[in-house]
Formats: sequence, structure tokens, C-alpha cells
Amino acid sequence: MTGPLSPPAVRLEAVSASYGARPALQDVSLAIAPGEFLALTGPNGSGKTTLLRAVLGFLSPTHGQVEVQGTPVARLSPRERARRVAWVPQDEHARDDVPLNEYVLYGRYPHHGRLESETAEERQLAAATLDAVGLTELADRGLLSISGGERQRATIARALVQSAPVLLLDEPTAHLDIAHQLDILGRVRALTRERRVTVVAALHDLNLAARFADRIVVLSRGRLVADGTPATVLSEELVARVWGISADLHREPRTGIPYLVPRHLLADVPAARTAATLGPVHVVGGGGAASPVLRALSDEGFTVTTGVLHLLDSDGETAEALGLATAIEAPFAPIGAEARERSRRLRAAARAIVVAPFVVGPSNLANLEDLRESVESTPTFLLGRPAITERDFSGGRATEVYAALLRRGASEVPDLATLLPRLRRAIAPVPRADRGPGAGAER
Repeated sequence: MTGPLSPPAVRLEAVSASYGARPALQDVSLAIAPGEFLALTGPNGSGKTTLLRAVLGFLSPTHGQVEVQGTPVARLSPRERARRVAWVPQDEHARDDVPLNEYVLYGRYPHHGRLESETAEERQLAAATLDAVGLTELADRGLLSISGGERQRATIARALVQSAPVLLLDEPTAHLDIAHQLDILGRVRALTRERRVTVVAALHDLNLAARFADRIVVLSRGRLVADGTPATVLSEELVARVWGISADLHREPRTGIPYLVPRHLLADVPAARTAATLGPVHVVGGGGAASPVLRALSDEGFTVTTGVLHLLDSDGETAEALGLATAIEAPFAPIGAEARERSRRLRAAARAIVVAPFVVGPSNLANLEDLRESVESTPTFLLGRPAITERDFSGGRATEVYAALLRRGASEVPDLATLLPRLRRAIAPVPRADRGPGAGAER
């Protein structure tokens, strides 16, 4: 806890922020103590990333003030901000195959003057931090040669080597399977206790937030709607009011930690945009991998459907916000026959299929396997970065299915910029009145 002379590690005083005319944060006040692990959660578009960007100084508030260790962020130079705040973004695509023991030393740049190189002490710090995140045996391996979960740990190690008292993480578990999610957050939790680093992590999964965080802050439409310990914040009423989901609240008998078991959406999602004139396009994803695709296609005027997604998946929240037809399954459950049939109907109505680079495990392997029945009749595009081998946690089965889809006529594309023109060429415009299944969600 903060003492009488110790300022909060981070303070927001009546902060509002916007992107052009669109409000993103509205009158948010918040004080975070040194050594606290705070989970920042809320639906897509609630302002989580905007808040982190304001703390980093990447976005200037339209009203109010952000302070780090008692100093307004606006008064800090970029170098001084980097000495106080370390940052792990949601998506960081590695380009160079630099060895891990060199990559983590990038975090020391804010502490160096011009032409200064790393000291022996800094290299010892890097080695100790790699050990703390369980990567000592991979220290000489190239960044591009390790798995997605290992790369995420390396990014966190780089941020820790920065020796900043505040660590911000934007969806650190995105694109990871449940085992790697637990591993990453468990290591971050342990490091906060050992080093007294203040952690602010944007998380979509309320159960993960309750398990690892000291405190949960919930944002909705840019406003702070709940703030407190997991035991006081998590409630059936909150989930219904903010997420529109009916859920049962339980507590682990051994620890007393609360957790939610979702039952169903309380209301139909909004109708799809009436301006959509291309499609439908069915998107396969999960774990946040499809969200950029769903937003891009919707913004480009495509009618979009998606699934199967697990309830409370961040891709599902994006689909809900955009009003897309979605096939839903219970959290962490294997994809069942009913959800697969709903997804099959959405695929059958689609004029093209886009497969996001999602992490594939035993619970969602069916999403890939079921594409074999439609790939020869429907143009299918596979977003291939990161490679399927880096995302395959199904014992190699996903890699085999992926290769079979390519043999049967699917096209692999590297990114959205390449996908969009090819998708337009593959789809003929449909009348505005005929929007297909995108007009309402299936469940």
C-alpha cells in the first residue's frame, strides 16, 4: 500500500480522451498503488487500450491528467517515460531472428546515452530475467524460431529488463491457449510480488482476472463502472449489465476465488449494418485472432458471419459489437454438434471464407476440420502469419488439416492488405436488401 509520502504508481484524475469526434474515455479517475496487479476489463470498445495509451503518453487526454509516480506524464520526456513505464503490446510481429539474450537487452535502451553499450551487470540482469520467465535454455535461440507462447514470455522479459516500476500489458494472453494463458499470468503475478512492480493488464477473461489480479476495474463505453477486489466486483448483475450475458457466480471451495459460468446471451445482438453490400463472408477464428479481420471486413462493407467461438471469447465480443451472426459454444468446452451445425449453415450461406491465424488446440480443432467440406465449393483464404506450426497445439493435427485445405484449393495470404482486394474479386456484390444470415445472430 502507499505510505503518507508515497504517491500512487499511476493516477488518473477525471481523464477524458477521444479519437476525433468519438469519445473513448469519459471522466475516469483511478489510483493504482505500487506493487498492485490491476486487471482492466470490459467489452470491446470500452476504453481499455485507450487508458493504457494515455498512461504511456501516446494519447493526450482532452480533459484531466495522468500521473506516473506523482509526475504528470505530459511533463516527462520519452526517455524518462520509458524509465518509468514498460509496455507489452497486444500484437508485436517479430521481424528479425535476434537471439533472445540480445532481444531482452533492447529494454535497456532508455538507460543508455549515445554510443553506450550494455554493461556486464545488464547482461546478468537479462540472463536472470530470462530465467525468471523460464527461457534460460532458449537464450541463444532466435526470436523467430520459438513458439508464440515463448515469444510472449520473451516480450515480457524485455519489458522487465527495462527496470521500470510500472508494467502495462495489453491483452497479454491473446492468441494463446489456456495452458499458456495460465503460465504467462502466473509468472507475471509472481514477478510483481518478487520485484514489487505495478502491473496494469487489459484482460477480456473475467475468470483469469479474478484468479490473478489484486483488483479489477471494469470499463463500459469509456466510463469506469466497477472498481474493487475480484470478490467485490464480480457479480451476475455486472456481467448482465455490461456484457449482456446471463451467468452463474461460483467460488472455488479451496481459495474462495469467484468465477463465472456463462449460460447465454440475454438478448439478440443488433442487426448487421444495412450498408453492407458484399458477401456474406464467413470468418473462422478465436482468442482475438479474428477481431482485426471482423472489423476490417465490416468497415469495407462486407456482410460478415463468424464461428464457432466460445462464449466470452474476445472475437465473440467483437462480433457482438459489430452485430454479426455468430455460432457460439460454452467456454473451454469442445465444439459440440449443435454449434458445428450452426457454423455449417453460416458457411453454406457464405460466398467466401476467411480463416484467421488462431491458436488451434483439441477444443477448437473442429473449426479447421469442418472446412474440408466447403473448401472446394467456396473460395477460402487462410491468413498464414504466424505460421500454423507456431499455433498448432493439437499434436500436429491442425498442421495436417491446414495442408489438406491448401491442397484442396484454399489460398494462403500473408495479411489483410493482401486479402481485401483478392476477396473483392472473389465475391460478386449482392443486393442491399439481401443481407443473408448477417442480419441476426444464431445461437
